Amino acid sequence: MATFITLKNGEQVKVNDHVYCSPAWSVRDGTPYSVARIMEFLPPEGASRAKGKASQPTRVRLAWYYRPGDVSDRPVADSRLLLAAIFSEITDVSQLRSKCFVVHRDKITDLAGWKKRPDRFYFNRLFDPYIKKEFEVIQSVDVRNLPDDIRKVLTTRYEYVVAEKEIVPDLTDALRNCDTCQKWCPPPECVRCDRCKRYFHMGCVQPPLIAKPTRGYGWTCAPCSRAHEEAVEGHVVGRHSTPTTKPRSNAPPARGRGRPRKDKTLAEKEEMMEVKHFKMWPFRYFGLHTVAEDTMDPDDLIFPRTTTRLGPKYQAVIPPLRGSNDPETDERGGENTIEILSLVNQMSERQVAELEARKAKLTTKPELRSSVDWLTEVIKRFSEAYLAQKDLTTADINMLDTFRLEKWKSAPTRYTDREWDEEEKAAFEHAILQHGAELRPVRDEVGTRTIAEVVRYYGHWKAGKIREELSQRRNTTSNAPAISHSRYSDEEGSIVRTAGKNFSCGACRTKDTTKWWKAPRGLSSSVLCDNCGTSWRKYADLNPLRPVREEAMAAKAKTTGEKREGTPLSAPANKRLKATNSVRSSPAPAAPSAPQMRCVACHKNGPASKVVKCQQCQMKIHAGACGFVPDPSVSEWYCDLCQNEKVAEASLNTDCVLCPRPKRDRKSKEYYPLPDTFLRACKPTEGQGWAHVVCAVFHSEIMFSDSSRLRVVEGISAIPSYRWQAKCGICKEAGGAVVKCHDCSQMYHVSCAWNRGCKFQFEMQPVKNVRRDLATTVNFKDATGHMVAVVRCKEHYDQKHQYINLCEQNEFGETALQVFCRNYKQVQVSQSHALLRKAQRLDEILLRSNPTPALNGHSETHVTPLSSSTNAPQSPAPRCAECKTSHTPFMHTVGSRFMCHRCWFDKELPTYREPPIALL
Repeated sequence: MATFITLKNGEQVKVNDHVYCSPAWSVRDGTPYSVARIMEFLPPEGASRAKGKASQPTRVRLAWYYRPGDVSDRPVADSRLLLAAIFSEITDVSQLRSKCFVVHRDKITDLAGWKKRPDRFYFNRLFDPYIKKEFEVIQSVDVRNLPDDIRKVLTTRYEYVVAEKEIVPDLTDALRNCDTCQKWCPPPECVRCDRCKRYFHMGCVQPPLIAKPTRGYGWTCAPCSRAHEEAVEGHVVGRHSTPTTKPRSNAPPARGRGRPRKDKTLAEKEEMMEVKHFKMWPFRYFGLHTVAEDTMDPDDLIFPRTTTRLGPKYQAVIPPLRGSNDPETDERGGENTIEILSLVNQMSERQVAELEARKAKLTTKPELRSSVDWLTEVIKRFSEAYLAQKDLTTADINMLDTFRLEKWKSAPTRYTDREWDEEEKAAFEHAILQHGAELRPVRDEVGTRTIAEVVRYYGHWKAGKIREELSQRRNTTSNAPAISHSRYSDEEGSIVRTAGKNFSCGACRTKDTTKWWKAPRGLSSSVLCDNCGTSWRKYADLNPLRPVREEAMAAKAKTTGEKREGTPLSAPANKRLKATNSVRSSPAPAAPSAPQMRCVACHKNGPASKVVKCQQCQMKIHAGACGFVPDPSVSEWYCDLCQNEKVAEASLNTDCVLCPRPKRDRKSKEYYPLPDTFLRACKPTEGQGWAHVVCAVFHSEIMFSDSSRLRVVEGISAIPSYRWQAKCGICKEAGGAVVKCHDCSQMYHVSCAWNRGCKFQFEMQPVKNVRRDLATTVNFKDATGHMVAVVRCKEHYDQKHQYINLCEQNEFGETALQVFCRNYKQVQVSQSHALLRKAQRLDEILLRSNPTPALNGHSETHVTPLSSSTNAPQSPAPRCAECKTSHTPFMHTVGSRFMCHRCWFDKELPTYREPPIALL
């Protein structure tokens, strides 16, 4: 057998070397390289392994390493950290890509320098793929709490020991002997006195201990307990007590964070350091569930173990069965208790041929012929016909009937799922966008399918999406011009042989590279540049500059002799290494993508920094569309409706005052603000009521006292009466206020238009120069003009005008709804009080209904409104002739003088002590 083999890149590897391993790109589906250790070389399968007949090895046995991201969903910033495993697999030699180095953490003196060098990894934990648990890995020479004979066997055979994290301090401590029998105390079987700090076997104490003390409790031996009782009786507790000191431990000290001394020769020795192996493994399990004496047996299993599953705690107590003489009892395993699924193995070759010919005629749909459920049912029905001794060519096998009667069910069931209609498919895809692969909430949103049907359909739907993406990639690469890569080997099939003009790297966005690699799914581009492609395959890292910068710096230091690897990147430019062409061609990478959430207002995904989620009702919406102002002191956000349930700031009746009164049908969810619709976003009004945000924004008369938070809603009474009396063109009801379509004469409630799918947008209208001083102009992206909120029917199509969506953001990160409300929906709070503004609006209503009110015969007294339409020019407010104030609900005209309501009430009506009619 050969000692060395040469890889396709020219490197020579031997047994116990670490290598990158990967099948072809189409097989591994875009995943990065795997890191493994060569255990042995094997001849071709079926070849003889006798001496003198050894052939060139074509197979290799590999001991795998895992990346932390492969075994858990937690992101790991260190791309050089691995998890060891006692798991091996045989693969072809052609899958070995190149050589790498993997060393235990305790053997590395300069970890920062180690990670800066290319193809260097380290590990300090082990993952067992069978029991799904991680264990600590320590050097066997650090295990001191063992008898000499066991420790000698352990240290001579194995380099490392695998154990649970909680038992590592016990293993690395000094030798512990029982104070009673003077024999070694294994950590799982020993107990320590809390006073004298001596160790005992749990069976050597009197009375024997069944279990160790619970965490937080201590145990004292009999002499210490007796001495304590005598001290308590003599009232001498604490007089001569000796201070308790922390026991000295021989465990290895914690690793410091200081900057170690760099020694290039020492680093080269570390990577070439010999590691002991016994039966091709450098470590074995020595934890809580092992017997120390079994370590001396060379055939003892080295795999991690867990607690036993035997005993009454884990076994079910089965009641005694009824007697066999009971006629109602069926014998288990008999003909009446089993159901035949297939008897093809008992059929003759002629019958199997007849079955295949008959099966091809049962359906004309190609998707059914490859369906597992359909094929299983066909085999089952043919087996039942064969069991009944019927001719398979004449047996009545009708596969048009999708129901069957199973032996253990009284009603027929489907053997295959019914077809999904368009509404179910649309609901499924919408739920997938919201909840991802959490299929139980998807099942709840679909509503007409069981969880089993949803799981099966999800598998077919995902496979279809992958097929579409792969076909698009093939079409993209096939239509691009060819590019030559003669000096690169492509045995794995991941180099793009054709380069398009608009190719850009999916990680760093560069368009200049010497070689294009195929990119994994989920990126904006189907290709990666040479730097990012190498980084992804070796380190599973799409931050292009981190590993490439390290490799470039190491290569330059090797050729020029410079030692600048410790210079920080924030140092002056003249102290940093100049970047190579490959590094300079890649700009700074984009920030790692944040979790995406789907906004209920614009139905588009956004990062968590822009889209907020209510912690109670789970509503997801852009912060600028609900008036949320980030507060560093608040970590959780609750929408106004959920917050009102706690503080009761406004009415508990959350019906919008601008919408028609909802029908009180508890079974219907149409009239209630659900968390998956924009109508859930409501704001309190000045009368402690509620109004939808979209209703308040698209009614031109309504304003906000604080436009940044979109609260409090004011000016509902300023809406003309004809808009309250008009019928909605969608729900055909007259209650609530309506708005008019921007393109036609249709009128409808805002909430009805939103549910119908009408277009809610902002239009940028140009402003003439003569009116530029009177109108408020807004700059949004590249457009400048007067911003108008418009509602349009979904049937209208207008390409001439410029419309902006609700959550569209400008260069400052503000949404269009924020910009509109800040410029057009803010009340002038600095010039008036909220109660006074409410009184002014009430004054206008009274003035419209009764222009010249008269009280108690005073016909010469008139009411002068203090406010007018927001579009009319403001005149100077009149002042009271008595108190010189201009702040009053309404001003009275007495002769040629103005008088506020209070002075008029005191002087003109001294005997009238009830509120005037105008204030009711």
